Amino acid sequence: MADKVSKSEAHWKRLLTPAQYHIMREQGTEPPFTGAYWNHHDTGTYRCAGCGEALFSSEHKFDCGSGWPSFWRPARGEAVATGTDASHAMHRVEVRCGRCDAHLGHVFEDGPLPMGLRYCINTASLDFRGTGK
Repeated sequence: MADKVSKSEAHWKRLLTPAQYHIMREQGTEPPFTGAYWNHHDTGTYRCAGCGEALFSSEHKFDCGSGWPSFWRPARGEAVATGTDASHAMHRVEVRCGRCDAHLGHVFEDGPLPMGLRYCINTASLDFRGTGK
């Protein structure tokens, strides 16, 4: 992974759209079935919209019916970090970019084998780069 990215909140506000800032810096979420990548099937890499870090491969994407893009594993173990999210009277595992600490979504233990995980990610926090195939 590349070096950690640290920016002031003012810099993040200039860099990101208001929706991206709300999701990535204020732990917001987008409504289901509204993001650009929930029903996206091109081949390539989903990167962090804040720092460009490769987060997920299209090879690991699956349709779980939730309305958000779901992946059963990250591109690399250190690509994402996890932590506890106790907001909204729930206990969930939050997923963050391992490089810039942007909020991406949550991970649940109801995904497909072999990992059994479902990384449920906000599309506003992603930037897709296709392979051209």
